[in-house]
Amino acid sequence: MSFFDTHLLNLVVYLPLVFAALLCLIPTGERGQLRTITFIGMLVDAVFGVWAYLRFEPGGAEFQLEYRTRWLEQLGVSYHIGVDGLAVSLLLLTVFLGPLVVMASQTYITERVKEFHISLLLLQTVMLGALVSLDVLLFYIFWEAMLIPMYLLVGVWGAEDRQMAAVKFFLYTLVGSLLMLVAIVALYFISSTPGTRSFDYATLYNSLIAANREISSCMATGGNCGELAGLAGTLYRWGPWMFGAFALAFAIKVPMWPVHTWLPDAHVQAPVAGSMILAGVMLKMGTFGFWRYAIPFFPTATQQARPFLAVLAVIGIVYGALMCLAQRDIKKLIAYSSVSHLGYCMLGMLALTHEGATGSAYQMLNHGVSTGALFLLFGFIYERRHTRLMSDYGGIAKVVPVFTAAFLIITFSSIAVPGTNGFVGEFLVLLGTFKSNLGMGIASVSVLGVILGAAYMLWMVQKVFFGPLTHRENQHLSDLSLREFATVLPFLILVLVMGLMPQPFLDRINPSTERFITRASLGIPGNNVQADQVQISVMGLPASDLAVAPTAQPSGPLAVRR
Repeated sequence: MSFFDTHLLNLVVYLPLVFAALLCLIPTGERGQLRTITFIGMLVDAVFGVWAYLRFEPGGAEFQLEYRTRWLEQLGVSYHIGVDGLAVSLLLLTVFLGPLVVMASQTYITERVKEFHISLLLLQTVMLGALVSLDVLLFYIFWEAMLIPMYLLVGVWGAEDRQMAAVKFFLYTLVGSLLMLVAIVALYFISSTPGTRSFDYATLYNSLIAANREISSCMATGGNCGELAGLAGTLYRWGPWMFGAFALAFAIKVPMWPVHTWLPDAHVQAPVAGSMILAGVMLKMGTFGFWRYAIPFFPTATQQARPFLAVLAVIGIVYGALMCLAQRDIKKLIAYSSVSHLGYCMLGMLALTHEGATGSAYQMLNHGVSTGALFLLFGFIYERRHTRLMSDYGGIAKVVPVFTAAFLIITFSSIAVPGTNGFVGEFLVLLGTFKSNLGMGIASVSVLGVILGAAYMLWMVQKVFFGPLTHRENQHLSDLSLREFATVLPFLILVLVMGLMPQPFLDRINPSTERFITRASLGIPGNNVQADQVQISVMGLPASDLAVAPTAQPSGPLAVRR
């Protein structure tokens, strides 16, 4: 790799932080300059993010664009970043939303403008940092840091009950995160001996391969696995508890039923920018966490918990859809639709089939586009009418035809109409679920989400846009301005591009899908997975660092590329 390639991800991650520092030098009253500088920062970051996406080679190494250096040597912590196919796809989604979020907030945010845009830039940095981290402790630091700017976005610039929603979001996420931290530390201590311990993702994973294979073989033969010695015995006894801690933290973030109750309040109270980021990126941190950490680290515990988690995913699909049908608040309806849609992401992942996992990864991107656009469009109409109730609208298609057309296209995406991005993801998830061994019952019930999804979205569209104009205030609504249309247009383009030409996106996702399925299969009793099929190869520490402190290099089965 060139020097630029090795530092490209650092540039993408920390460029928003540089612009946040620049904003600190701008006087508070210069609102136009603050917005312009933030937009430029997000736009430049998006350019480098797209560059990173294009530099990723689907047929190359698993992790690319790596950068690694020593950090906390005595603890085995290195600053190690890189991306695989899923991470670079979610990175692309994150930088895509960045400038659009700034444009969407131009007229909505009028108080504490400087602090608002600094919070946006800080949040962008920590979200990107979590996606590219290849050290588990580094990931956790970025993961926890996301709480602070999002708490501020909801609690300072939200609606009337913003403080309640912000505290609820913070406490839910914090409780799960602290349990995950305990599991991370436990995994660090049991995975290797003193002097060789490391938080590096590859080191941790590779050190567990032999133990996971031993547990799987023991379960296949029906032996007493509780009598296993060494790491295998420890992992057999404590692995399910550690998996539970990881799974709870990620399930809260997804969110899965029944730990979803923070989400509707947070969405309803958040400003449009907060809702777009929350739906577009932050919820994917939960599904990404399952994919990258919880399932590969603990494949045996995953197999044991898989039916239970699949049932929770299906309950979330149907429950979220039914709650949408019961809503009269438009923003709350869109919020509950996220519970249903992300249930499909989890179900496809838990199917452990190539189609299901590919659909799950693609649906993560789809949901960020379609639901982010729904919150954006509703934010525009809310600025005009300052009401969230469907009953306060009706027949507005007559006065805002361009807005209506845009909303309909995004609605078609949300309900997975063929030709849109949503269809590709949901079709692959359902196909993979029916081909899996989860059972026809779970697969059949999950189809209800598709039917109910069309019902609640089309019902909402009918109530809001069609029929007679029932309120005088709606007769003088203005259609999308040039700025608003320019903000919506990229979403409309992406809905059609991802729906009609999904292969370029799938090409980058597919290698990650194959590796994910292979590593998850390590927990199936009697599997034929070999160690070299699942072993992770990553960049070694720089030669100069090795010369200074050669004893700090992790030992064990870690494969290192130099």
